[in-house]
Amino acid sequence: MAAALAGCGNTDSWVDPVPADGWPAQYADASNSSYTATSGAASLSLRWTRSVKGSLAAAPALSSRNWMALNAQTPGGCSLMEWENDDNGRQRWCTRLFQGGGLSGPLFDGFDNLYVGQPGAILSFPVTQWIRWRRPVIGMPSTPRILGHNQLLVVTHLGQVQVFDAHRGTVVGNAIDLVDNVDPADFTRGLSDCGPALAGCPVAAAPAFAPSSGTVVLGIWQPGAPAPVLTALKYQPGQSPLLTREWTSDAVSAGVIASPVLSGDGSTIYVNGRDERLWALRAADGKPKWSAPLKFLAQTPPSVTPSGLIVSGGGPGTRLVAFRDAGDHAEQVWRRTDISPLSTSSLAGREAGYVVVTGGPGAGARGMSLLVFDPGSGRTLAILPLPEATGFPVGVSVGHDRRVVTATSGGQVYSFAPT
Repeated sequence: MAAALAGCGNTDSWVDPVPADGWPAQYADASNSSYTATSGAASLSLRWTRSVKGSLAAAPALSSRNWMALNAQTPGGCSLMEWENDDNGRQRWCTRLFQGGGLSGPLFDGFDNLYVGQPGAILSFPVTQWIRWRRPVIGMPSTPRILGHNQLLVVTHLGQVQVFDAHRGTVVGNAIDLVDNVDPADFTRGLSDCGPALAGCPVAAAPAFAPSSGTVVLGIWQPGAPAPVLTALKYQPGQSPLLTREWTSDAVSAGVIASPVLSGDGSTIYVNGRDERLWALRAADGKPKWSAPLKFLAQTPPSVTPSGLIVSGGGPGTRLVAFRDAGDHAEQVWRRTDISPLSTSSLAGREAGYVVVTGGPGAGARGMSLLVFDPGSGRTLAILPLPEATGFPVGVSVGHDRRVVTATSGGQVYSFAPT
């Protein structure tokens, strides 16, 4: 009997949250790879479109059950919404958050619980609109990250870093304050600088986390500093302290912009420089491996596949270009000079990449289209107009059912299905 009892281990780990099987958050995963192993569909048709009746600053998140979460900024009524992607955008529920936190993208876990920030707080919702838990933070949380071990990483725009118990919302381990002399009561300070990534917003973009190494990397613009730099933390589950500072790197002397991206093995950081170059740095110490000229300022993160293909980010005046990491240098694989991508490319296996571009057949010179391309060659597979699109694109999300969703800052959401 004693031997039988000794053989019984703790099986509670099955209830620990993991990212949803869909597109759980902006840029797909905690590494910000904008990649999914789901085989992308080359042929798509627009199934439905609807408006959030406000504005958007982060891409939709897609759950394991094809539910969609959107953190909108609206003049009244609901702002956080959950829709059914495979049922013509039917709304499941909605609620109103404290406004000003549109850059905080929602995150789905594998149980369809939702995590999202608002200025001054991080919140979790179950499969209904009733708040599961809410905890105060200093600043506006960026898109949270699931660390494993039932723990959630939250980084705010004012540089507060905390780990929460994902089920209960209690603080776990030690907090780190990356910026000194922050007034806890002034949690909206500098929020207007976050969208354009200006000096008043210390942490303007979400961090990257590599589960394989426990590395957390983020860009930070310290008050009075000439440019934002990269900072790395180490997540050490079961140890004290839980979080430690590892290094700060100013190797990108002109400053970094947009979220960093970590390679699949957690050994390399890819980040855009304000010097119009793509940089690769060692995750162990922040020292540069190589940099490659883009010849444009990419304002959204690059996309990275497990095999080391890197597709540049987007923004006004950019081009679509792909590199391969060759260790001590980058090899350009292809470059499209006829395409101006406005969003980060979302890569679905080896079959398809998706990006919102300017113009396109039927879209007009000022319109936008969804471009489907071959990641290996850059060749166009399809181009579909986004009717009545306004503002700028906030990203492209790819569901595990191969449906593709994109949205614009003007609040319009477009859902495509394979044909």
